[in-house]
Amino acid sequence: MIKNKKNIDKIVEPIRPYLYILPAFIIFTLFMFWPLVRTFYLSFFEWNMISPTKEFVGFDNYINIFKDPTVYKIFGNTIAYIIILLLINFIAPYFLSFILVYLISRGKDFYKSAIFMPSVISLVVGSILYLWILNPISGPAAIICGTFGINIPIWTKSEGLVIIILSLITSWKIFGYNFIIVFAGINGVSKEVIEAAKIDDVPLHKIFLDIIIPLSSATGIYVFTMTIVQGLQYIFTPIKVITQGGPDYASSNAIYNSYQEAFVLYRTGIASAFAILTMFIFISLLILQFKFMEKGVHYEN
Repeated sequence: MIKNKKNIDKIVEPIRPYLYILPAFIIFTLFMFWPLVRTFYLSFFEWNMISPTKEFVGFDNYINIFKDPTVYKIFGNTIAYIIILLLINFIAPYFLSFILVYLISRGKDFYKSAIFMPSVISLVVGSILYLWILNPISGPAAIICGTFGINIPIWTKSEGLVIIILSLITSWKIFGYNFIIVFAGINGVSKEVIEAAKIDDVPLHKIFLDIIIPLSSATGIYVFTMTIVQGLQYIFTPIKVITQGGPDYASSNAIYNSYQEAFVLYRTGIASAFAILTMFIFISLLILQFKFMEKGVHYEN
């Protein structure tokens, strides 16, 4: 009996680490790898999700995407979303966290709670709330501006402006989480280093640029990456609730367009090809980010 147990242990021991990760691997296979393979497979077919048969078209779906002028507009919108989201949810939390850590001595817990609070509220609720607040006819913003003789434009129908407003609505959800992460990173910078800089009369902006940012860069690169990834995922909700990609694709982005092609227009092949191209673009951006930004990242210990 003991001998058999030892033999079993000898067999199991080499594969024990793989058994530990097997449940996670199964979940990833079912919900990530298999859908990815299936999407890549469907990108070579023309199918409307209703017909029992699929027509193989090869690379025609990819070719048709690059022939469509609206695709370039959609990718331009995607870049605009990324830039605005980074300005609001990556750069602004750094300034606010620095002010809260080193310039404000009272009420820090209140400020942190107030800033983080919107992160726990549904983005659907937030989208409807902002749609009411920014209603150009009867919304609170229109009433206040009307007292000063200012008319609010119909932003849901204004190209350019609609991207800014949708980014602000999405930032309402993202900002609090990013702020808490950056705040923790800045708060973790050695106080001795900061005090030594103050004794040497180093200006605050120099402390921020030359000490705080470099020493919290590990946190920064995480927030930078998550702002791009989560921002483009979260912005799907206000687009769906408010504009549905309009006017004339002016508010659509790469992720929403994949959904629209598949579940609104039922062009599954085009949607799959567009999703694969979007994935490759994002992977390329992440590789470039880690290649050029990771070199300057400071990790404690």
